[in-house]
Amino acid sequence: MFKKALLLSFFSSFIITIGHTQTTYLPLGHVDYELLDRLETRTGKLSDDLFLTVKPTSRKSAVKFLIDTRREARYLGLTEVDRYNIAHMTSVNGEWAEESAGAFDSKRPIFKTFYKKQPDLFYINNKDLFLSINPVISVVGLYEQNNTNNPLITSGRGVEVRGRLFDKIGFYTYFTDNQEEVPMHAGSWADSFIAVPGADYYKITGTNSYDYLLARSHVDFAAVKDHINVTFGYDKHFIGDGIRSLFLSDFSAGATFLRLNTRVWKLNYQNLYLELKPQYDRGSDRRLPRKYATMHHLSINAFDWLNVGIFEAVVFDRKDRYEFSYMNPIILYRQIERMLGSPDNVLLGINFKAIALKHIQLYGQFILDEFTFSELTGGNGYWANKFGLQLGGKYFDAFTVKNLDIQGEVNLVRPYTYTHYDSTANYTHYNQPLAHPLGAGFFELIGIARYQPIKRLYLTAKAMYYQQSTDTAGSNFGGNIFADYDTRSEQYGVSLINGTKAQCALASFNASYELKENLFIDAGFTYRKKAYEASVYPTENTTYFMGGIRLNIVRRDYDFY
Repeated sequence: MFKKALLLSFFSSFIITIGHTQTTYLPLGHVDYELLDRLETRTGKLSDDLFLTVKPTSRKSAVKFLIDTRREARYLGLTEVDRYNIAHMTSVNGEWAEESAGAFDSKRPIFKTFYKKQPDLFYINNKDLFLSINPVISVVGLYEQNNTNNPLITSGRGVEVRGRLFDKIGFYTYFTDNQEEVPMHAGSWADSFIAVPGADYYKITGTNSYDYLLARSHVDFAAVKDHINVTFGYDKHFIGDGIRSLFLSDFSAGATFLRLNTRVWKLNYQNLYLELKPQYDRGSDRRLPRKYATMHHLSINAFDWLNVGIFEAVVFDRKDRYEFSYMNPIILYRQIERMLGSPDNVLLGINFKAIALKHIQLYGQFILDEFTFSELTGGNGYWANKFGLQLGGKYFDAFTVKNLDIQGEVNLVRPYTYTHYDSTANYTHYNQPLAHPLGAGFFELIGIARYQPIKRLYLTAKAMYYQQSTDTAGSNFGGNIFADYDTRSEQYGVSLINGTKAQCALASFNASYELKENLFIDAGFTYRKKAYEASVYPTENTTYFMGGIRLNIVRRDYDFY
């Protein structure tokens, strides 16, 4: 696996093809996405360049948006913190800004070679080559109540490289070696699903302790200047405007992908072709089987304040080959799937985002896996009425408090959604869900308050509550999307929370302070309690505290379960 990841990183970084005005993309989970989302709403108008529903976002488009927004800062009533964030993000992605507004010069470069620019250890920018090289380092200590393995230490080290060649080819690679000791509930999840969230191959080094590599990489070029970009690599994706996504989230491991993104007028159309791994049991080293997925998402800014989108995905199993019928970039996959004999798993979805009063954003998703209209209206709880719904809202500068942003969201997914009649075509990758971390058969409430009182201080409070179906006595009640739906426990009478009910509440607070560009110190705590109906499983009750330092890496959270 190490060789594969390393070779893919180098291949994707240095492959040469023909294109114009390429770009690279912002890493998922970065605080920059919160800034872009906030500023877009504060302008009162959806950007025809960003299309933030589909992530990762182009650095080029992001910087263009920031520069345009900065020109209107006084008119929009942006705060000093907003102006600082705009300048900071523009500097970090300075290759796409005008030279005078690009990466900030350092006052004290090291040996007149390193950190000549504030954000970058090594930086070159001329007409033939842009190159940025940065170390990636993180050390986190965690103390958990009643954990005999305290303190828990997580560390990672690696490198991040991005650049462009001859203004035609964009490339990016990120590689880290990680040792992670996780809280007990995260270790329980990893043991149950035989996976470390967000990682692919891993080694078990102790109780709730794992060793793994993370590699992300892509190469990008514009097939049609400013309109069609072609990207090949190994990475994650996210489709949605919420904390969670019912379409495609960044929860699971990265995957090899080919992406075609077309932007014209007020339209954005993305085709995504993925090579995935079906669920498997750990064992001796061997070649893992493969499965495949094709997805497309069409998004339109119907009005200055309203974006609507249509999503379709198909997951399928073919022995060591792609189903070329699904290469068609515009046809409905449901029709192809039926033509092939209905062997595959097709999902359809719609989404929306609306902004109002320059401070409020509303959003939502509806995912449809399968349903029978007569059964849906019959009210009999038919098992195959498989769908999910998300509704959420964001309030920027909440209650007139500058740089206080509040977000609330509700998610519900019917039992057996995302499942299939076999263990291959379910909506999973590397033993992890492709969409919501809880899988199916749940109701979730989640809220976040983000506050940036001064330029470099980021405060985040989060609360989550969910109920979910739990399998007992070998019965399949629809919460576990890895189980074949033919093993279901009943045909009718399937409610949203089917079988034994589990309830979980989680609250957390985190503070991050940026010492210098992309160098953060973190501190925080989390409280979590999970209980089961009739006490069929022991109640889980824990509090843990964490602190750490990180450079060029996002903070790791364990609020998925």
